[in-house]
Amino acid sequence: MKQQYDISVPLTAIAYALAILYTVLFLCLLPFDRQTVARRDFIVYWATGQQLVHHGNPYDPAALNQIEHDAGFPGSASYYMRNAPWALPLALPLGYVSPMAAALPWSLLMLGLLVASVHILWKLLGSPGNHLEWLGYCFPPALVCVNLGQTSIFLLFGLALFLRLHKTRPFAAGAALWLCSIKPHLFLPFVLVLLLWIALTRSYRILAGGAAAMAAGSLVTTWIDPAAWSQYAYYMRTSVVTREFTPCLADLLRDSIRPTAEWLAFVPAILGCLWALVYFWPRRHHWDWLEQGSLLVLVSLLVAPFGWIFDQSLALPAVLWGASRTSSQLLLSALALVYILVELQLVHFDLHSAAWLWTAPAWLVWYLVARGLSGEPRVMPIPASPVASNSSPR
Repeated sequence: MKQQYDISVPLTAIAYALAILYTVLFLCLLPFDRQTVARRDFIVYWATGQQLVHHGNPYDPAALNQIEHDAGFPGSASYYMRNAPWALPLALPLGYVSPMAAALPWSLLMLGLLVASVHILWKLLGSPGNHLEWLGYCFPPALVCVNLGQTSIFLLFGLALFLRLHKTRPFAAGAALWLCSIKPHLFLPFVLVLLLWIALTRSYRILAGGAAAMAAGSLVTTWIDPAAWSQYAYYMRTSVVTREFTPCLADLLRDSIRPTAEWLAFVPAILGCLWALVYFWPRRHHWDWLEQGSLLVLVSLLVAPFGWIFDQSLALPAVLWGASRTSSQLLLSALALVYILVELQLVHFDLHSAAWLWTAPAWLVWYLVARGLSGEPRVMPIPASPVASNSSPR
């Protein structure tokens, strides 16, 4: 009988090749091209670090504008770190060196966190011997983080650590979620279910770990810049950056109805939270954070009040779960095609473009199909240690 040709093999090879080429060429160019350094989001973090080192206001538009343009940023306006003040310590080390000296190490740090995240997730999935972990190393939204110097990779790493540690080291798992708090708007349904799950399972060590990490981060921020909190509050009151269009469902809804009504961008998140409660409750006694939690993350990304393609790095656990459980060549081919389309769009479309609206729904649909077609048993949770499995309150 004639053997059926596996179309997924050449398609994944093309997706891998484009991803590797996109990243390697960029990293090789980065140390030598001032404009490449200055055009990336990295320049915002570097300028913020400069302000912190020189005891300036990290949310001062005039100062940031001057620093960014002196470094070669071609934009007509200054850009801020939108993150809450407890993320400022991440930018501080960049302020001690020039942008050319900091750019490559910063991107290599992003790449290292991506590799570490994939390694953690693939081991959780049982390290299937099919080499599909390369779908993680070549995940386009994550590689956009590497190339832009975007901090969404920190969130992915924090999520991966939480998935790995929540059974055996709950305090550390909660502390890892501090990294996810850098962009909390991407986790609204996820956080709602997490808090309810903590209350139902009395996993209070996770809550304590998160609170301790938040307190430590806030103390470091206050030590670096005691005025950061009031400066950020003023920035949030006066900035119009929240009215900026980002390619997500929430901004599409707001701009289609009333662009100045910022509350409309939160309607999808509210509906997503209601769905999350309905989804979680009948599954509360056998909840699996890797499998079912991945679906929560995908929905959280879909309904986020704003978001970009690089924020969809958080879809990686769901993609790896589906890839490790499916035996469908057609499904893997479809995933490879999504990769290729995203990689081609990176060349032709600005990240503000509405052309990116399809990607968040694509990861969700693909994951749902993979779950539906999977003949494999559910991912078993990591065996709990004797301490973690104790029935006493945590």
